Amino acid sequence: MKFGVVFLLAAVAACAQVEMRYVDLPVSDGLKLRASYYSPGTPGPGVLLLHQCNRDRSVWNDLAMQLAASGLHVLTFDMRGYGESQGDRFREVSDEKRAAMAAHWPADIDTAWQFLASQTGVDKANTGVGGASCGVNNAIQTARRHPEVKTLVLLSGDTDGDGVTFLAGAKTLPVFIAASENDGDTLARMRWIFAFSNDARSKLLSFKAAGHGADMFRVETTLPGTIVSWFDQMLLNPQPPGEPKKVSPEEEFWTQLTAPKGVPSLRKTLEKARKKNRSAPPPFPEYPVNLYGYDLLRKGDTRQAIAVLKLNELGYPKSANVYDSLADAYLADHQEALALQYSEKCLKVLTENPPADAERAAEIRGNTEARMKKLKH
Repeated sequence: MKFGVVFLLAAVAACAQVEMRYVDLPVSDGLKLRASYYSPGTPGPGVLLLHQCNRDRSVWNDLAMQLAASGLHVLTFDMRGYGESQGDRFREVSDEKRAAMAAHWPADIDTAWQFLASQTGVDKANTGVGGASCGVNNAIQTARRHPEVKTLVLLSGDTDGDGVTFLAGAKTLPVFIAASENDGDTLARMRWIFAFSNDARSKLLSFKAAGHGADMFRVETTLPGTIVSWFDQMLLNPQPPGEPKKVSPEEEFWTQLTAPKGVPSLRKTLEKARKKNRSAPPPFPEYPVNLYGYDLLRKGDTRQAIAVLKLNELGYPKSANVYDSLADAYLADHQEALALQYSEKCLKVLTENPPADAERAAEIRGNTEARMKKLKH
């Protein structure tokens, strides 16, 4: 009998020993979240998988079974408003309602994590979290709240400033990252996240045309097996961390951007470079500046957010997203005239220089037109 056949039979036998049961998780406001718990029938680490915002927990079914067959206890669940969980359908409500629902996510995820950690045989001090798309930030924030999380698997997403800062400070947290080149600017954002991992074991995989999040499993059929091997190496048979990675240029930039006088310093550097060469590229990428600006908006520091986002206006004058973001910031600062002015500028630049991603262009246009309608009324 060939080795491949022996391995396949062993895998089938292991899957046959996996017990899967459905669970209802009650959360703080009385809703119940539907979950699937996969037990290998033996003691071992736990893994929590968080789905993307255009899918539900079913995207993890095959991977969860494989992970359990390898000896891991796995929990998947539908976020409120998704799949079989209770709550208004997340994708059918207003942006304001979505924001209110998303505010419950950390507590909902903690409820799921606590359930997993409480199951018989689960090594709760040795757990992993996987997330796809919006689940990427949710996974990183879960690791922030739970030091028991020893590794992350992140597919096609991004994170906020707090997530970036956490990863930069987590010296021994190996991260597995995967994204596809045909998924807008997602791969660039994942490379940004990867740059903040200081663990030499961390790994980034890029694909040509695999799609988004867990949907990549349908195209890159070996990816689930790679993830199973990753959790095996990091949780079941952990490798030593080795020497920490050197501080990346991205970390150095983030440190400067978020420093008390970092924004004026970066602006001065760019203005000086432009005096020597009008076409000189900006010494910073657009995405993290935009990220930090919105972090400040969420925290109520609108004036500093505007100062940060105006860095991008200077550095990336042909990006419609720059003006869309500044319009948001001026509106939050109650400067309605400037919010309208930058909204109009956004539509002009969007027509003259549309982004390659047509879906992203449509999203910017929709946001801007809705804002202008509100402002004109």
